[in-house]
Amino acid sequence: MDFALSKKAPFQAPVVEWLSVRVVVDAIYDLFAKAEPHPMVAVEHTRHIRGKEKSTLAGEWGLSLHLESRRDGESAQYLLDFGYTPEVLTRNFDLLDIEPGKLDGLILSHGHLDHYGGLLGFLGTYRERMRSDLRLFAGGEENFEPKWMKREGEDPVYWDTLDRAAIVATGVDAVCCEAPHALHGAFTTGLIERNSFEHVVPNSYVRDKTAGGMATAADHFSAAEKTGRLIPDQHPDEHAVAYVVQGRGLVVIASCGHAGIVNTVKTAMAVSGIGKLHAVLGGFHLGSAPQDYVEQTVDALKALEPDVVIPMHCSGLGFTEAMRRKIPERLLTSRTGSRFVFGA
Repeated sequence: MDFALSKKAPFQAPVVEWLSVRVVVDAIYDLFAKAEPHPMVAVEHTRHIRGKEKSTLAGEWGLSLHLESRRDGESAQYLLDFGYTPEVLTRNFDLLDIEPGKLDGLILSHGHLDHYGGLLGFLGTYRERMRSDLRLFAGGEENFEPKWMKREGEDPVYWDTLDRAAIVATGVDAVCCEAPHALHGAFTTGLIERNSFEHVVPNSYVRDKTAGGMATAADHFSAAEKTGRLIPDQHPDEHAVAYVVQGRGLVVIASCGHAGIVNTVKTAMAVSGIGKLHAVLGGFHLGSAPQDYVEQTVDALKALEPDVVIPMHCSGLGFTEAMRRKIPERLLTSRTGSRFVFGA
C-alpha cells in the first residue's frame, strides 16, 4: 500500500479555544498521584472520587480517552477508543461522571482489541441514552479484518475481529476516514505518511490478500503461515486525532502510534497546515522497541519542538526515561483518570 499523501492543499482544520483530554482507561491508576503543575497545561490526577470513596478506578491494558473542546461557547465531546473490556470501560466511565448523551461521536484509532474491546459492551450499556445519529469514525477498512498474534517460536493464534455488522445493528454508522476528516472541533489525519526512520515495531499479523486463498478467523495457519498467508500488520487502518488550539498550536493524539509518532505528527502538520506543535500525547508503541530506536525517536520529537509530551499506554518506560534525561521540561506523566486541559 502506498502511504504517501497526495499533494493537495491542507484542508481547513477546525480551531478551538479550549481542549480537555481525560484518560478513561489506561494500565495504571495511582491513588497517591501528586499534582503536576505546568506553565502551559492544567493537569489533574484523579485520586479519591468525592461521594464514591468506596470505589476505585480500574486499570487494564488498553486505552480510552474522553475529548472535550469548546469554541464560541459551544462544547463538542468524543470518546476515542474503548479499552480492552467493557467492564473496565463502563466502570470508569460511570465513576468519572461522563454523560453518554453529550457525546457527539465515537472515534476508533485502529483495529486492535485493546482499543475496541469495550465498544460493543459500552454501546449495549449506554446506547439508549446517546444521540440517535451517533457515528463511529475509524481509519481504513482494514479495521474490520481478522488479526492474529504470534510469539517467537510459536504458531499464530487468532486474536479477534471487529464486528462491523454488530456495531451497525446498534444504530451506529461506521465511517472510514482514509482522508483527513473534520469533526466538531477535532480532525482526523487520514492515512499516515511514512517517510521518517520509523517502522512498525512487530506486533499483530493479518492475512496476505496477495497470497493464494483467503484467510478466515477459523484458520489455524501453522502450515499456511509457511506459504505466506499471514504477514506482519503494517496498520494501514490507523489514523490519529488532532486539534488546533487557539494561541497554542497543534495537539496530536496518537492512541498507539504503530506508524511512528514522528510520522503521525508530521502528517497532522501537513494536512492541517499548522507548523506549531503544542502537545503530543497517547500511545507511541515503543514499549518493545530497542533502546537506540527509542532514543532516536525522542531526538526526533525534540526537533519538532513540542511544548508538552504525554506518553500513555504502550509508550514504554524506556521512552519515559529517555524523555527525563533529554527534555524533562516537556514531559508530563499520565494515569487512569488524569485530565489535561490545553488552552484558555
